[in-house]
Amino acid sequence: MSFLNSIIKTFVGDKTKKDLALIHPIVSKINEHFNSFESISNDELREKTAIFKNTIQKNLNENINGINEIKSQIENTPDIDQKELLYQKIDGLSLEGEKIIASTLEEILPEAFAVVKETARRFVNNTQIEVTASEFDRAISQDNSYVNLKGNQAIWSNSWDAAGKPIVWDMVHYDVQLIGGIALHQGKIAEMHTGEGKTLVATLPVYLNALTGKGVHLVTVNDYLAKRDSAWMAPIFEFHGLSLDCIDYYKPNSPERRKAYLADITYGTNNEFGFDYLRDNMAHSPDDLVQPKHHYAIVDEVDSVLIDDARTPLIISGPTPEGDRHEFDELKPKVSSLVAEQRTYLTGVLAEAKKTIADGDTKEGGLLLLRVYRGLPKNKSLIKFLSQEGVRQLLQKTENHYMQDNNREMPVVDAELLFTIDEKNNQIELTDKGIEALSTDGDDQNFFVLPDIGGEIAKIESQALDSKKEN
Repeated sequence: MSFLNSIIKTFVGDKTKKDLALIHPIVSKINEHFNSFESISNDELREKTAIFKNTIQKNLNENINGINEIKSQIENTPDIDQKELLYQKIDGLSLEGEKIIASTLEEILPEAFAVVKETARRFVNNTQIEVTASEFDRAISQDNSYVNLKGNQAIWSNSWDAAGKPIVWDMVHYDVQLIGGIALHQGKIAEMHTGEGKTLVATLPVYLNALTGKGVHLVTVNDYLAKRDSAWMAPIFEFHGLSLDCIDYYKPNSPERRKAYLADITYGTNNEFGFDYLRDNMAHSPDDLVQPKHHYAIVDEVDSVLIDDARTPLIISGPTPEGDRHEFDELKPKVSSLVAEQRTYLTGVLAEAKKTIADGDTKEGGLLLLRVYRGLPKNKSLIKFLSQEGVRQLLQKTENHYMQDNNREMPVVDAELLFTIDEKNNQIELTDKGIEALSTDGDDQNFFVLPDIGGEIAKIESQALDSKKEN
């Protein structure tokens, strides 16, 4: 086998050497910037971060303006099909935006990595680093002893506490660590042995991708590492105005954990990230979500997290009401029967609508067509028929007629239906006929009717007012 490998390498070349041949020029550019930064002030070094962010924002401006313009069009577009096309355009522009961000980060990577390396060097060479105090410095100084204020100046110390362990910063990135950082940014796996500085390597791509403001997650195998590494590396990022937090300090679904996810850089264990993801998928409203849209993540001990730990699935469940009794299982057969009955009925109505319209009676044909649309708007035969010339215009004209005067005439359309579907407002309503169909077994008809909350409140207020008059 080794003989075969040697033959392959002779004709194809060594993959590692090829990869390094592409990375070494980038490393050289990083070190060129790094050497040039030695002469700039601390404030000028920190200003680089603002410049990087402005570059990203400037490149994205046209893309963001295009998305905002389409969103305005969506708000003023009543037609559901047109809205769907506009949303597809937004998806396309969002993908373009991701490509713009990727190319911009590739462009600024050498200088951004050099900024992190120079920051590390200054923390090694100086027990204190003095800079013009920003609002972020003032906020950080309230909770962290390594930042102190002196007038308009902020003084950063090179020693701090890392999860109970006092440390003095003593690391500057070697070329091999720059190579590892580039590999991680490119989405590759970087294998490094214990003691080779994996934690320091991660600071490079984490800083670079945090510049987008979309959030960076660093996933570790246990909470000790998550808490230690987040505290250990925090000043390097915070020195440049990037916020950092660790989800393992906070309870699930708490405001503090939600805030931790909003930081520029978020550390945490794979299990906590995983369970938060599962809980978000069980959320009842957007306000219950804790994780923002995923952007960029680095997985520490990737073999352990994605192979060893992945053998044990994360399982989460919600409360089961009333023991083994499930309303879903009880109601599903009735709902399925209701849908099947309406589908059968509307198949005939659609056939009749086609014939009536073909005979030239657009008034009656439009009514039948609207009835099908109100009852089963996603019916394939209906969608196909609506694609024919003039049919959709007839549907919209008929719908506008029956919707006038606050839907006064719409009951004429819905009278024969069991339920109606309003796609624009994402609502489904049972008709009187549908309620009767569901209550054939002697069930209470009110079980299927949602109470009029507004009417009940008005009734209670009226009763309270009458009682007050009597007193």
